[in-house]
Amino acid sequence: MNKIEFYKETNFKQTPIGKIPRDWKIVRLKDIALISSGNTAPQEKMYFEDGKFPFIRVQHLNKLEEQKYPTQFDLINELAISELKLKKFRKGSIIFPKSGESIRLEKRAILREDSFVVNHLAVIEPIHQEAHNMFLFYYLCTIKTSDYLTKTTMPSLNLSTIQTFYIPLPPVVEQRAVAEVLSVVDLAIQKTDMVIAKTERLKKGLMQTLLTRGIGHKEFKDTEIGKIPKTWQTVKLKEVAEIRGNKIVSSFEKVAFIPMELIPDSEIFVKYEVRNLKDVSSSTYCEAGDLLLAKITPSLENGKQGIVPEDIPNGFALATTEVYPIVCKYIDKLFLFYVLKLPKIRKILEFSMRGTTGRQRVPKEAVENLRIPLPPYEEQQKIANILLKVNEKLEFEKKERARLEIIKQGLMDLLLTGKVRVKVIK
Repeated sequence: MNKIEFYKETNFKQTPIGKIPRDWKIVRLKDIALISSGNTAPQEKMYFEDGKFPFIRVQHLNKLEEQKYPTQFDLINELAISELKLKKFRKGSIIFPKSGESIRLEKRAILREDSFVVNHLAVIEPIHQEAHNMFLFYYLCTIKTSDYLTKTTMPSLNLSTIQTFYIPLPPVVEQRAVAEVLSVVDLAIQKTDMVIAKTERLKKGLMQTLLTRGIGHKEFKDTEIGKIPKTWQTVKLKEVAEIRGNKIVSSFEKVAFIPMELIPDSEIFVKYEVRNLKDVSSSTYCEAGDLLLAKITPSLENGKQGIVPEDIPNGFALATTEVYPIVCKYIDKLFLFYVLKLPKIRKILEFSMRGTTGRQRVPKEAVENLRIPLPPYEEQQKIANILLKVNEKLEFEKKERARLEIIKQGLMDLLLTGKVRVKVIK
């Protein structure tokens, strides 16, 4: 990266996109780029056999390297290109969804190599010597394309609308410097993502090993839930815990409330919000230390569960009616938390669900009669503490990622509007 210095701009002019530095230009996107749709997706399997050329679909934008480049794509062959007359787009072109619900995700990407692109994506090919593709990419990330949708059944974005987007143009040297600064932050985010993914894999492997084979065991036995250490038992959940009964609370004006969206799918503790008691029409009573298990689809399948924190106001909360509050009596609650995360345990609960499609729930008796492994209490705590350390590492990295995202958004707001300028030092 070039040596640069930052300085605050004071001389602005008013434009259709707000104030920008007086020495910056402002143009329409169509003045600096070719704007088109991608190709109709090949349907036949033969077009992908021994494929060598990248074909990028909308879903491939969900996995990006350094927040910019697709790392997943299909591979098509020369037969597809010749028979279907597919159009190839140049390396450095910018792509984003222009039809379907994916528009609302506001994904952006850059082609790392010459590629073929599906027609649900708009392709922006910079053609003007004063437009740096990476700067243009970052600026397009600030435009909320979902604000420009046509009023049709299927969300869509007209190419003619995209063509009219206003784009600020600093000097090319400055564009390149701005892009380099933002790319450094993107790289840091990517490295954090890699650590998170590695830690997630470690956690998954440890859970499978520790919750089925324990610590230091050499002798095992077969049970109805699989092979476990010889010294472990299997019990029904109701033998070591109970589902708390509901309770009416009337002497409080304000209460802690836990809606489904505040019950995590990967963290340990639930979050809560404070509501007026009169605004809570229906709820499930729970107390500090209770383990809340989602009972409705798709929340159960998504792994939603969490422990009510000890600092909950007044020691209790009212939660969504779509959870079971579990009170641990003869089992470590953190150990049970991880047991309920095991895929094979989740599958048992999923298969027990009853009700109409889309509103299926796990019956209370299915949770109570759920068979789980039960090591000696001391080993439960050791297993739970090992997994807790991994969870803490994950939470640290996720917070670091969130911090980097805030830094990136702040830099984009300053650098892409010219409030703060970047000067390259030669």
